[in-house]
Amino acid sequence: MHGTALTVKLTTAGTRPDPAASIRILVAIASYGNGNDRYLRELISTYRSMPFTVDIVVLSNIEKQVGDGVRCLVGLPDKNPWSLPFRHKKLFAEHADHYDLFLYSEDDMLVTERHIHAFLSVSEKLGADEVAGFLRIEKGDDGHVNYPDWHSCFHWDCSSVRSRDGYVLAHFTNEHAACYLLTQSQLKAAIRSGGFVVDPHENKYDLLCTAATDAYTQCGMTKLIPVSHIDDFTVHHMSNKYLNVVGIGAVEFKRQVDTLVAISQDQKRAGSLIGTETTMPETMYSKDYYSHTIDEVLAAVPTSAKRILSVGYGMGRNELALAERGRDVTVVPLDAVCASQASAHGLRVAGGNLEEACAKLGSDKFDCILYLNVLHLAEDPSRLISRFWSFASPTATIVVQSPNMRSARVLRQSFRDRSFYCSPSFAKTRTHAASVPAIRGWCEAAGYKVERALGINSRPIAGYRGRAGSLLNLLMASEIVVTAQRV
Repeated sequence: MHGTALTVKLTTAGTRPDPAASIRILVAIASYGNGNDRYLRELISTYRSMPFTVDIVVLSNIEKQVGDGVRCLVGLPDKNPWSLPFRHKKLFAEHADHYDLFLYSEDDMLVTERHIHAFLSVSEKLGADEVAGFLRIEKGDDGHVNYPDWHSCFHWDCSSVRSRDGYVLAHFTNEHAACYLLTQSQLKAAIRSGGFVVDPHENKYDLLCTAATDAYTQCGMTKLIPVSHIDDFTVHHMSNKYLNVVGIGAVEFKRQVDTLVAISQDQKRAGSLIGTETTMPETMYSKDYYSHTIDEVLAAVPTSAKRILSVGYGMGRNELALAERGRDVTVVPLDAVCASQASAHGLRVAGGNLEEACAKLGSDKFDCILYLNVLHLAEDPSRLISRFWSFASPTATIVVQSPNMRSARVLRQSFRDRSFYCSPSFAKTRTHAASVPAIRGWCEAAGYKVERALGINSRPIAGYRGRAGSLLNLLMASEIVVTAQRV
């Protein structure tokens, strides 16, 4: 540990004071090891060039040569290396009275003067429980732009869209952006809540991400993205480590932002079909909006099925694959953002809440209805199936894809926490305990008979054939695909 924090930017005697210099900022940068040191140097140089009064503290597990006037704190909060970012919380709390802004980031997030000015401007328009936040952006050598925070279950909450004196804001359910800014009053409110200065922990996110999101997830504040001024709130993730791995491109991102702005002008589009995120650790069993095509799902659709309806459409790669094979695909999207993506890809859309979607379907009949990773998230799964009974042709098949919450892995986990894993309460976890027997019960209650259940994402059990092998594969599978027909 090196001395006390030093002021980096000072007003030169005899010159006209810069108003920005009166804004005091404490910057904490988490920097584990030496892998990102070239980015760290650029960050420090960027902060030093700003007109504000900036103090910089680098948090590391090793000694670093970070330059004059920059403090380096060495040490981990606990034995887990990923706990390093939690150290910034105590630092911020100890200096809560001494700075106007508090900026935390990982060592490859390029927060600029423009971002800070934009944050200050929008903060004047927000409520006490609202905090302006950032999104990550990555840039390929070929000009390709990637938005890596779009993966798994994370999506725009269309019901969160709101306007504030010229700004349109919305909540993106992935609060982690590897950086955040708080005003002094926001930091003090977070500290008072009791959820900010806490020991390293994880729940919705892993340790690294949790340290950067506690201010939103457990301090009573909502992170809002100013989508009407989106370029001012996207921060370059300089390592570009998720390019061509996860995320969405610039065209899809712009389409989503445009949809959110449109929702601000027509709140009737702000609803969602069902809740799609669970409250289980790391949002386990939530809807995966961006899943790849699943061969077992595509194979479960009868070759005779020409007209297909998908209930609970996210970003729809299975549905798009069916459309490319010449099937006539209609979707009931999860929200308006999903609807805009479906329309852009040429799918027919019946959007809105359940009643509105059914009204738009009119008297249509379908040969196959898909429920892909959604039934266990519905408050009443059998009712959701029943609601679309009238749109099924007399010989229609339904295909249900679901997590297998009675797999061997989950059963092993249940011995560690029996109440949480064996009998999850929907009110507590926002998910039903999906399994082949559970899905069979939902289908039968809605007037369908299960014909086949297949385990996927499992290895075949050597030495077993026929029914015994099928049962063992279902036990080992992390997901299941069930087909059922009208009785």
